[in-house]
Parts: sequence; structure tokens; C-alpha cells
Amino acid sequence: MPSITQSTAPCHIPADAAEEVLLGVDTHKDVHAAAVITTLGVSLDGRSFPTTADGYGQLVAWARSFGILRRAGVECTGSYGAALTRRLQAEGIEVTEVNQPDKAARRRHGKTDAIDAEAAARAVLSGRATAAAKTSDGPVEMLRLFKLAKGSAIKSRTQAINQLKSVLVCANAELRESLAGLSNPKLFQQCATLAESEIPGPAGAARHTLRLLARRILNLTEEINDLTKRIAEAVTASTPGLLDVHGVGPDSAAALLIAAGDNPERLDSEASFAALCGTSPVEASSGKTQRRRLNRGGDRQANAALFRFVLSRLRWEGRTQDYMRRRLAEGRTRREIIRCLKRYVAREIYRLIVPTYTAADRTGPARDSA
Repeated sequence: MPSITQSTAPCHIPADAAEEVLLGVDTHKDVHAAAVITTLGVSLDGRSFPTTADGYGQLVAWARSFGILRRAGVECTGSYGAALTRRLQAEGIEVTEVNQPDKAARRRHGKTDAIDAEAAARAVLSGRATAAAKTSDGPVEMLRLFKLAKGSAIKSRTQAINQLKSVLVCANAELRESLAGLSNPKLFQQCATLAESEIPGPAGAARHTLRLLARRILNLTEEINDLTKRIAEAVTASTPGLLDVHGVGPDSAAALLIAAGDNPERLDSEASFAALCGTSPVEASSGKTQRRRLNRGGDRQANAALFRFVLSRLRWEGRTQDYMRRRLAEGRTRREIIRCLKRYVAREIYRLIVPTYTAADRTGPARDSA
């Protein structure tokens, strides 16, 4: 595939005779490989473009030189292709998320950036790729960034707490006894105010290390509290009323909103949202055997959030407790009942995230929720 610095002579088509074309992009960190095909599957050209603002503009102009560009298939729209996806959507181009080709197809056709880019376009043309890309340009993208920072801060704080306590175990008896019996917050405050010691050797090093670790813990705690506040504000801005739902907290709400994205209208039903969260049963029937199995796919963070909602309601909400008792009497196991409850909660959350649901969505429990 020629690079952008090499001269190519694309077949420019007059505007009055232009036909629709499809764009496929194989994304990478520094360079995106692009290919254009017709709606009949004829390959027109392929080029590489740098991952810069100018490069994105050149890619769009190049693709439109072949005809009318309305659809594009892009790999990794949530990572390497995120910036390009936003640019294409701003240009009015419908972007479809394309998964990597399966191993069988790669064995037959080989693996190059040019082949992958053309395969992305053909996936959209054939209908194999149908998932609309997330826009990543609103409050949910803010949530994703805040939650990313909070997760790393929590991990670092936990590590610092474990290190502080391990140092305290090995400290000299006088220092250890002066800090004994304190709760964690008071322990951290006390360690952070330890005076600088002129004692040589391990005793002085232990005091200095305890002070540094305690101050790090307090700084990380302040950072986590700030991020929690910002997450709650972003959740309220994105979906007012979501935090008022019984059992829903800022972090769990953020996980569900991140799974749905800034454009949840691309989820055409509450069943699609349930599948996205991994709470929809999967058909596993064969011959005379008719059964469904647990869905182990979907966004696992969103699935875990639904699980926490259910546990909270089982403890505090009478309606959910009554449902548990009734289904246990019918012979269901606790795990099966929790799966059903997760499906019900997914429906409830979907109707808050996408309030313009259809009349069909309003009618009764879904068949796969039982």
C-alpha cells in the first residue's frame, strides 16, 4: 500500500456521475491504512495516512474523490481509531465498528494493512459488521476518563496502605506502640505528621518512609474524592435521575453509561443493551435439546455493576426480596434468580439511558428474563 508521500492517481469521478463508495480503515498508532471499494465490491484504491488532523482531512478528501461517501468501516473505534471516528462522524459519515477478520479468513488471504483495510470496507458492505461506533464526544467520554484516573488512584492507594502497614510491622517497638490501636484515617494522619528524625539507621528510615507513604495516601484519597464528585456530576449531566434509582451509585452508573456510550440511541432495543452487558441468555439448542446458556460475553464492568445493583436490592428492597422467595419456591436456584434480576435491572436502566423507547419495549417482561 503506497504511503501518503508517494504519488497516486485515483480515478476521480465527475460529481454528476458519482456513485456511492465505502471506506475501510485499519487503524494503528502512527498510520492508518485506508481502502475504498464500490457498492458492487470493486476495489478502487488504497493508501496510508498519518494519524494527525491534516492526515484525517486528507483521508476524507481522498476517499470522497472516488464518489459519494456515506459509510465507513473502522477497526478499533474506541482506541487507535477514536480520533478518526470523531472526524468522520463530524463529516456526516456513518461509522461502523469492525472486528478483526477471523483466523480462517486470514489464513486464506494473508495479513497486511491493505488487506485488513479492504476487509473492513467489505464487512460493512456485506452486513457482517453492523455495530455503530460510539461518538466519544460527550459526558460519557468524560466519565470514562474520570473512571480511568480513579481506578489507578485506588490501586495506588491500596498499594501504599499495604506498604505502610508492612513498614509499621517491622518498625522499632517504641514507634509501633505509639501508633497502635489507631483507625486507618487516624493512623495515616499521625504518620503524615511524624517529625523528621535524626536517628541513624533503619529506625530513622522507617519514620521517614512512614511519613512519605502516609502523605501519599492522603493525597490519593483527596484525588479519589474529587474524581468521585466529578463522576457523580457527569452522570447527572448525562442521565438525570439515574442516581435516584435504588441501589445505583456513581461508579456503577458510570460503568453502564460507558458501556452504552454517548450515543445510546444506536442500541435499538433494551434486549440489545442487555446483550451488551452480558445479561441476555444465549441459545444453545441442538436437535431435541432446547436450552439456553449463560452469556459470558458483553461488557464485564457493566455486568458487574448490574450484579451489585441486584445484591443491594436483595438486601434492602422488599419487592426484590419477594421475587427471590417466589422463584425459590418454584425450584429456581439463587444464581438463576440473580441472572433474571440482572436482566430486569438492565431493562430499567435502558429506559433511563434511552428514554425514547418504543411501545414494544413497554410491554411486559422479555421472554428471556425468566
